[in-house]
Amino acid sequence: MRLSLLATLLLVPCISVAAREAATAPVRQEGELTFDGIPTTEPLAGEAEIHRFDAMRTAFFQGWLADGSMLIQTRFGRVDQIHQVAAPGMARTQLTFAAEPVGSALPRPGTESFLFVRDRGGDESYQGYLGRGDADAVQVSEPGTRNEHFVFSPDGRWLAWSRLTPGKANAHIMLMDADAVASRHVIYDGTGTVAPIDVSKDGRTILIEQRESIARNQYLILDSRSGRAVRILPELADAAFRNGRFLGDGSRIALTLVGKKGIRSLAIFDVATGKYAYPFGEGDWDVELFDVAPDENRIALSMNIDGFSRVAILDLERPEAPRPIPVPDGMVFKLSFTDDGSRLGIGLSTATGGDVWSWDAKRGLVRWTRSELGGLAEDDFAVPELIRFSTFDERMIPALVYRPKGRRVARRPVIISIHGGPEAQERSWFNAQYQLWTRLLGAVVVAPNVRGSTGYGRDYLALDDGLKRLDAVKDIGALLDWIDRQPDLDPARVVVYGESYGGFMSLASLAHYSDRLAGAIDVVGISNFVTFLENTEGYRRDRRRAEYGDERDPEIRGFFDRISPIHHADRMRKPLLVVAGANDIRVPVSESRAIVDKVRAGGGEAWLLVAGDEGHGFQKRDNQAGQARVQLQFLSRLFGETPTAGVAE
Repeated sequence: MRLSLLATLLLVPCISVAAREAATAPVRQEGELTFDGIPTTEPLAGEAEIHRFDAMRTAFFQGWLADGSMLIQTRFGRVDQIHQVAAPGMARTQLTFAAEPVGSALPRPGTESFLFVRDRGGDESYQGYLGRGDADAVQVSEPGTRNEHFVFSPDGRWLAWSRLTPGKANAHIMLMDADAVASRHVIYDGTGTVAPIDVSKDGRTILIEQRESIARNQYLILDSRSGRAVRILPELADAAFRNGRFLGDGSRIALTLVGKKGIRSLAIFDVATGKYAYPFGEGDWDVELFDVAPDENRIALSMNIDGFSRVAILDLERPEAPRPIPVPDGMVFKLSFTDDGSRLGIGLSTATGGDVWSWDAKRGLVRWTRSELGGLAEDDFAVPELIRFSTFDERMIPALVYRPKGRRVARRPVIISIHGGPEAQERSWFNAQYQLWTRLLGAVVVAPNVRGSTGYGRDYLALDDGLKRLDAVKDIGALLDWIDRQPDLDPARVVVYGESYGGFMSLASLAHYSDRLAGAIDVVGISNFVTFLENTEGYRRDRRRAEYGDERDPEIRGFFDRISPIHHADRMRKPLLVVAGANDIRVPVSESRAIVDKVRAGGGEAWLLVAGDEGHGFQKRDNQAGQARVQLQFLSRLFGETPTAGVAE
């Protein structure tokens, strides 16, 4: 059976009629979702298909327990929880059960217990719990604080983490005996954002990160008894350290840093001499993750090569002979050796799903989980093609293109999806939205890595800094030119989509290219840089000022007034859908309400969907499903009612 584009969805036959309906649509409440200016419809004809996507699962590797079993994060109910998997292919045993999602879990070395974190309603006031799950978990953090970046000492005795009081800008480093919550105490008063990265074997020395901006940071070595912290490599003014790990007795540190080539490489730092070296040389692509085997002779690392992860085992005694691990194309989220070093756990997400694998020298690559796809066939999923397009200054901008499978048609609608960050990267990993849009709408998704994205070196990362902010928007204009030249894409039916900073990019693109777009979707995006910086949570403010500029400076404030979408709402002449979480501490919901009000005041069409129990992005299953339905309703109307694609069911 073939499913045509809009035969699956209820369509409003005339856009002008739909605009009038949106303008008069009453505000209505469904559960925690508030629909403002969104026309009511009958259930979508493709409801069963949407439910399949809603029922999909992915598994995220959290680490190994002492008995050789794995912890994974997956969803069987409304939210993500922690599950245990005893062996490859075995059933998952759920360990946490609360109404709120678990953000992450960290196994306690040498035990079957683990530390897990959760917040309430997306407020990001994370609390830490230690135990074997909800049945016996003990809260280790103080209520009313934000707690994250938990790390155990190698023997599991000590637990360190970062604590922040909401509304305050400075974090503290906490330390406690993992068996005695009463031993919890502050060992370091930080300036700005500080976080523990690793603890030495004796628990005395802690490697901490001092974050200066989104991209820049410093590493300090903290003596937990004296409270004295010493910065490493102070001569590196624009340092960008990641993935620090003590070696041996703490006299050396393995880490990644951006070298002279502007690429992130693996380095070994000698604490006594203050010098560092690249044991495998400086590469041409970023080292994104690594883990050191317990014998400290082997290092597993993942390299980000043009958005695809490539994994290898490296022998420190034979650095010239890396052993590649043939993982499927996708993005590696985590690498972790077992306590005895015999196996390497790999958390991997591909375009067709997210699952967990292991690797060892005897059996090679072994798949532990096979997450359900809601009854859909993996072979029907769109797989991205890497392309590059020329932009205004003749640079080549990379992008991933997802084309629907099925019969070919003359012209397909296009959704441009812009990642957040801004210092982040569109990667080849599982995105249920992309698969839904290609399958039900027959749309092509184009996800560019505009200038300012990570993964392409320090120079590329800096191309949108400061007064060059709108150069990234010009890249979207160049992408529209590329779409014009493609025989299978319809330049009259292009919608731009973005989340967080990508939401700003979506709004800015609609303001600058309204005559070339059919509409825009802004999810938890920035509409006014001045009010965003004034209202974002205190601990984030200075870091964001380092990236965007300081709104207290009259010159910068004037620049923000010139580029902020809120001041160009009159140029947004095509429909806009805005999605927000009421508890968002990063980009407050006021940013969403302001742009909707401004567009409507100028006679434009703007839909607003707000979840009362969510923050910076929807995490709960029913809210995610509601967002997906509204987005489909919005997109299907903009793309028209004439079927243009057939997609295999």
